[in-house]
Amino acid sequence: MRCGRRSPPLLQALAIGIGLAVAGLGGAAGRAAAGEPPSSPAPLTRSSATRSVVLDLRGRTISLLDAGAVLGRWPVAIGAGATPTPVGRFAVINKVVNPRYQSTKSGRIHPTIGANGPLGDRWLGFLQSGPNQFGIHGTPAAWSWTVTSRAAVTNGCVRMLRAHVHQLFDQVEVGTPVIVTR
Repeated sequence: MRCGRRSPPLLQALAIGIGLAVAGLGGAAGRAAAGEPPSSPAPLTRSSATRSVVLDLRGRTISLLDAGAVLGRWPVAIGAGATPTPVGRFAVINKVVNPRYQSTKSGRIHPTIGANGPLGDRWLGFLQSGPNQFGIHGTPAAWSWTVTSRAAVTNGCVRMLRAHVHQLFDQVEVGTPVIVTR
């Protein structure tokens, strides 16, 4: 995963074009092994069909709503001025446990995955723009200050604290609307 970055060629060929370098793919149907193409997204369940994720860039919060009722609201770090988080209506396009980070500049894949990896241990992709993908993800403990201070420091992605991204990840499915507002 690379926040707003080019995807590795091997996985660009996946039929759904999600552009991932991952240890495992997740989604409504579960988590697949590395290199295994993701299965088609399962239909949204009754409760997830009424859910949406709302990211307020101005307040730097992300909320999970169910039929308009707030199920959770958490602080986030967002895209820096030069690399802003995209605004608009999107949907969760993939869920990944233990995503891998790939550098925009060097193309190198970061060796650390999991809670201490640059993307934490959960990823919710919401926009595939050409070879770039934007998502909501965890953050290593060393960078948690970026979330608690609600900083604008990312390359377009949305950082959450580990416990918070786990709560969100477990309550949404592929296809859940993601609404990003200023």
